[in-house]
Amino acid sequence: MNTPSSTRSAAATDEVPEATATKRRAAPLSLAAWKQFISVAKPYWLGEDRHKAWSLLLLLIVLMLVETKLAVMLNNQAGEMTSALAGKDGARFWTSVRACLFILAFAIPSYAFYYYMRDLFANQWRRWLTGRFLDGYLGGRKYYALGTDSEIDNPDQRISEDVNTFTGRSIHFLLIFLGSIMQLVAFSAVLWSISHVLVGVLAAYAVTGTVIALGVFGNPLIHLNFWQLRREADFRFSLMRLRENAESIAFYRGEAQERAHIDSRFEKVIQNFARLIRKQRSLNLFQRTFSQLTLVLPFAILAGGVLSGELEVGRAVQAAGAFTAVLGAVGVIVDNFESLSRFVAGIDRLQALSRLVLPGAASSAAGADRKDGIETRPGRRLTLESLTLCPPRSDRVLIRELSLVLKPGDALLITGESGCGKSSLLRAIAGLWQTGSGVIHRPPLEDFFFLPQKPYLQAGTLRSQLVYPAAGSELGDAQLLAILEQVHLPRLAERVGGLDAVHDWEKLLSVGEQQRLAFARVLVHRPGIVILDEATSALDGANEASLYGRLRAGGATLVSIAHRAAVLRHHTHVLCLKGEGAWELHEAGAFQFDGAGARPRSAAVNDQPAAPAPAVAAAG
Repeated sequence: MNTPSSTRSAAATDEVPEATATKRRAAPLSLAAWKQFISVAKPYWLGEDRHKAWSLLLLLIVLMLVETKLAVMLNNQAGEMTSALAGKDGARFWTSVRACLFILAFAIPSYAFYYYMRDLFANQWRRWLTGRFLDGYLGGRKYYALGTDSEIDNPDQRISEDVNTFTGRSIHFLLIFLGSIMQLVAFSAVLWSISHVLVGVLAAYAVTGTVIALGVFGNPLIHLNFWQLRREADFRFSLMRLRENAESIAFYRGEAQERAHIDSRFEKVIQNFARLIRKQRSLNLFQRTFSQLTLVLPFAILAGGVLSGELEVGRAVQAAGAFTAVLGAVGVIVDNFESLSRFVAGIDRLQALSRLVLPGAASSAAGADRKDGIETRPGRRLTLESLTLCPPRSDRVLIRELSLVLKPGDALLITGESGCGKSSLLRAIAGLWQTGSGVIHRPPLEDFFFLPQKPYLQAGTLRSQLVYPAAGSELGDAQLLAILEQVHLPRLAERVGGLDAVHDWEKLLSVGEQQRLAFARVLVHRPGIVILDEATSALDGANEASLYGRLRAGGATLVSIAHRAAVLRHHTHVLCLKGEGAWELHEAGAFQFDGAGARPRSAAVNDQPAAPAPAVAAAG
């Protein structure tokens, strides 16, 4: 029985043909990219934290205004010093030096405080946005739906890395653009007062550079950056799989195969990065040419005035500084094009995830009720009514028209050949699969407890393992230790260092000990219905009989998947899945695991529609 062991999608684990995968392309620097940005960013600026967000932004704008004013003053003093030196005016020169030092006394701390507040703001936004994505990702068990869906890859990376990049770069670019506007206003006045021609040349130069950057380098760079993020995530995931499955791979001696698989992923990283840096090389040549010409252009235009004596050398230096500042403001897209392309690629990935996990998401795969699939209704007991079950995105019928009712205290054993749909039926009962038709009546999921073949052990204390999935329990230490004794782990707490000891439990405990610890969780929570998916496969017969006996003595309703004849005596009914949708329902006392016995009269068979469904009992 295979269940997804990671939140990563199947698409990321299997190679996607390039022709198919490239159908989804990152949005270019356009209105579409802007709309994607707004859809992700808007809730923060208009939500419950909006007052804090706007206050921090206002503070940053004030700091930017101070910085811009101080920069203009320093540029003016640079011109003064140059003119004083050219005119050999010592008093004027030293007056200007003292003014510069005075300005720097304010400029340096304001500069440091500005960047501190910028990073603090980005950190606050990241906390809020990550929390919002985690709420959506874990809510409605969407993490499970995405783990079995091929619509997006690596949701874990999108939440951990892409959110961080989005908030940090959003603040960065927002402040760059606001700062550019301030620089444009402040230094354009200086430049206009010195040379009208220089302003006209500057405008034409900046517009030409921006058009070339967008037209020639825009879409290719964004597309390559989008795929670089994807390739890096796939490579990292292949290494993570190696670590998570280290023991199985070591037993198989599968190092060569794993190395080949990892190498294939890494080769795609290298190949895409090679294409990316070739395109960046051309962009760097253009950017360097665009910026270096500004060292010559203003002096070439103003040289006539300086040589004729109409313009002081200091004014020319001042004009050159203003020209560089204004060009930096109007050419901000050209100067930041490479990082902008990476930013837009990340927005596309984040916006795709937001469509699936955030409130109002189109995907409802993890919802409790679906009109086009299996319907789930509240009920006092577990009832399956004409249930037909198919795997997600498949027309194959695993179970057809199954109807039964489990009364309190009943115990149903599900058996059948591998792949016939036993675990799939449990997924449908849990609400993880809704593909098919029919109705499932069930108590709230809080009354259920699911025991898989390999229990999940979180990082934490032994106490947290016992009370999982709750965060705490009213049971005291003595009661928890007594429960460990009941599941035949009497010395576990002493051996590991107490209930509050923290270990890597999956490595420390054997599979049999992990399964007994999972049974201890049932005794802690005392649910009304317990679902066991080969939950005793690693236990000996004595432990298995003892643990099943405790569950039956507690009055819980059981639904089990097992293949051992010994567990039959702990159940009241047997559901035998025959494959291709067929099933048979027997009284446990009349069932034989070797299949030698004929169907008893009380058996319900789905290929005999005239026979009433028996009570385990009859549904409906």
